[in-house]
Amino acid sequence: MGKNIVQKIIESHLVSGRMIPGEEIAISIDQTLTQDSTGTMAYLQFEAMGVPRVRTKKSVAYIDHNTLQTGFENADDHKYIQTVAAKYGIYFSRPGNGICHQVHLERFGRPGWTLLGSDSHTPTAGGIGMLAIGAGGLDVAVAMAGGPYYFTMPKVCRVWLKGKLQPWVSAKDIILELLRRLTVKGGVGKIMEYAGEGVATLTVPERATIANMGAELGATTSIFPSDEVTRAFMRAQGREHEWIPLEADPDAQYDEEIEIDLSKLEPLVAQPHSPDNVDTVRNVGPIKVDQVAIGSCTNSSYLDLMRVAKILKGKTVHPDVSLVISPGSKQVYTMLARNGALADLIAAGARILECACGPCIGMGQAPATNAVSVRTFNRNFYGRSGTPSAKVYLTSPEVAAATALTGVLTDPRTLGEYPDVEMPETFEINDNCIIPPPPEGTPVEVVRGPNIKPFPVNKELPDTVEGIVLLKMEDNITTDHIMPSNAKLLPYRSNIPYLADYCLTLVDKDFPERARKAGGGFLVAGHNYGQGSSREHAALVPLYLGIKGVIAKSFARIHMANLINSGILPLTFVDERDYDDIDQDDRLVIENAIEQIKQGNVLIVKNITKNKEIKVGLNLSPRLKEVILAGGLLNYTRKNSGK
Repeated sequence: MGKNIVQKIIESHLVSGRMIPGEEIAISIDQTLTQDSTGTMAYLQFEAMGVPRVRTKKSVAYIDHNTLQTGFENADDHKYIQTVAAKYGIYFSRPGNGICHQVHLERFGRPGWTLLGSDSHTPTAGGIGMLAIGAGGLDVAVAMAGGPYYFTMPKVCRVWLKGKLQPWVSAKDIILELLRRLTVKGGVGKIMEYAGEGVATLTVPERATIANMGAELGATTSIFPSDEVTRAFMRAQGREHEWIPLEADPDAQYDEEIEIDLSKLEPLVAQPHSPDNVDTVRNVGPIKVDQVAIGSCTNSSYLDLMRVAKILKGKTVHPDVSLVISPGSKQVYTMLARNGALADLIAAGARILECACGPCIGMGQAPATNAVSVRTFNRNFYGRSGTPSAKVYLTSPEVAAATALTGVLTDPRTLGEYPDVEMPETFEINDNCIIPPPPEGTPVEVVRGPNIKPFPVNKELPDTVEGIVLLKMEDNITTDHIMPSNAKLLPYRSNIPYLADYCLTLVDKDFPERARKAGGGFLVAGHNYGQGSSREHAALVPLYLGIKGVIAKSFARIHMANLINSGILPLTFVDERDYDDIDQDDRLVIENAIEQIKQGNVLIVKNITKNKEIKVGLNLSPRLKEVILAGGLLNYTRKNSGK
């Protein structure tokens, strides 16, 4: 029987387990990436392991999130990351060099290799044929130390693309169509593998856009074949020698299949406050818009911004609209400057931001009160923009540019002739803002600023786990809800005690105070708890506040892994009707917890307040049970370091 692309890469990297969906496997990791929002914590954890040098083929530390320096905190974190990278053999991408996913696609991504990143949009590199997976910082630290990455073997869903996109319809509309069909839970436990004649019509940056927002489906990752289009992109980047062909065998088998006729798509938009709240731009209509933001790791490539520049050339942004544009990398920025496109953007009235995540991560450009913001980003969760009352819509660069000109949400097909842009035969290559590590053994002093505080480490699981229900939540609680991430809080990513004052305050402003007074306890939630960013702060901060377990209808993959890594019990309702019978302030007890976990996958939780027993699932591999019993992955790794 033939193999699909996912099976080929996993098989060549398999360390343990069988490639059967639902079973735990471990794969070796070729490359890692971190960014400064999650990287500081990842490197603190790596240092705690006592490994003298990274053991991957290449690890890269990017500065692209916390670039707004209103105090010493971000600059101190950057200095820490730069010096720790130099000491341990990690490449360092300086502030201004670009967004990690865009730069990695340009300069480091390799077909057939594995990539683990401390950012949920690491799957962007699937556009170049990598098996690229987002994870928590501690998982990445273990991979840098030479350890394998453990995860549940996903199902593989083939997305068959037929036909060709019509003018003014873009790659963003393909992934928005998938979100419309499948929802933000539709990719959980799956890898999306793209195939069909439509794939050959898409450039690598367009494929990367689709792979990027596969994270919003909840998918483990997304991947495209490595073909002649991939080869041309790598040739243009001066890296053709790193290209290999990679495609599924003709008789490859898949667990699921879905088909999209590209020729039938039209411009789409995700409405507030979820990436799957998708409709056509035509149906949503010409709503008044106050802000347009173009960029992010989803849509900041050379092709994206050249199309925007051609749309805006010789025109002026609507007087009621603030247009901001973030080039994805120094390479993109330089090429726009050399060919005159940057001047066209500026002349039209665009505000050019630095090559960084910027508004997408809530780092500046928060909209006005009650404003409507149209963005080419990947997430429009409530409050993520920095303005809770704002309404954020997600669109393609073409829709965003048309909207900036008219002042209302606009179907770009009304603009006339489509400004087609060709892929360049050669990209501008200048890696002077990527600092390679010095030779091993070179003395390097790691600089730690006063904002860097120790991270919390759990203790071994006690035999009796008890506490009150501190908060009961609905479906689709995001990591932005759990640990808000805005310009005021991002500088404190290395200061867990400070962040604790803001944990879950978007759900209940009194939560931190109640958690402290109660000495910790449990959280209860609906489906898809912890969707969104990979930030492990959404587990570390609750750990600091004494959270012992989360009982939910279901979990998002990365957040569940982060809870386990922190030693927090990720429990699921066996009977979802029990969710209705638990209330805030109920006292819960798990007796004989250690033996219950060792003996099976179902635990008994006693609701003392209601005098009722509830069955909850803890369906983990034997290894993950040991991680939980040890009080988290760091404790488990230390305990087993000699084995």
